[in-house]
Amino acid sequence: MGKVVILGVFVADAGFRADRMPRMGETLLGNSFSLGPGGKGSNQAVACARSGADTHFITKLGQDDFAEMAQALWDNAGITAHAERCADSYTSAAFIFVQESSGDNAIIVSPGAGATITAADMDTQADLIRSASVFVTQLEQSMDAAIRALNIAKEAGVATILNPAPAAALPDGMLALCDYVTPNETEALTGIAVATPEDAARAAERLCELGVGTPIITMGEQGAYLHGHGMVLAIRAGNVVETTGAGDAFNGAFAAALSRCETTLRAVQIGCATAGLSVTRPGAAASMPQWDEVERLL
Repeated sequence: MGKVVILGVFVADAGFRADRMPRMGETLLGNSFSLGPGGKGSNQAVACARSGADTHFITKLGQDDFAEMAQALWDNAGITAHAERCADSYTSAAFIFVQESSGDNAIIVSPGAGATITAADMDTQADLIRSASVFVTQLEQSMDAAIRALNIAKEAGVATILNPAPAAALPDGMLALCDYVTPNETEALTGIAVATPEDAARAAERLCELGVGTPIITMGEQGAYLHGHGMVLAIRAGNVVETTGAGDAFNGAFAAALSRCETTLRAVQIGCATAGLSVTRPGAAASMPQWDEVERLL
């Protein structure tokens, strides 16, 4: 069992399902509501732990009920949390709209305590980061914290994964700290519009020129483009219920697979299978499958 350290944010997700998004000034009746755990980093940690890795999660929380929700989730998943409680802020929260007919979503995140994670906090956690087989981060916390953590991991020879979501302009040199970068087709960082495998190939080549070791561009129902191999096809596990968290399922399972020395191609296949299962279930963290389910699907 490999060790994966993930830096990120827990978010309490308030989910609303309706036939469509209301227009400004309009009120619609929704079809359902749910309140549950989310956040890219936390979702990835759940997917990683359920894939069998020794998973550690670095974050910050408020002193509130949502923080208790987070800790209960991590305890249940077997995640070791390194989560500072901030009395002067609140635990991150999000509004998630899900279109009933398609399962597509639109999200607003208010980061709260997650926005207070700093580069100095990464220095405090440096020994933990250095002890990992794989380090993962995204962009829901500060860019400075992500860069500092990637630097610490890279200098220690830890495999580094950046999931550049939500999409943001990256400082010069940041991509050179990344052994793997896993944007989706809308986050490909290069200015190249990605709709086809050929587009993905061009974007991946550009990412390599910017210093990335191995770019992997996830493309929803098409699968994932792995630089040096080509398309790894998506695995359909049933009817799509909700796409929220599918990218997180991919990243968490991918990191877990790398930590136990799977090849990159096999790790991408595992990521695609995990994402394929996750979209057949509602919720984000709740949809992350167990490793035995992924094995049966593969």
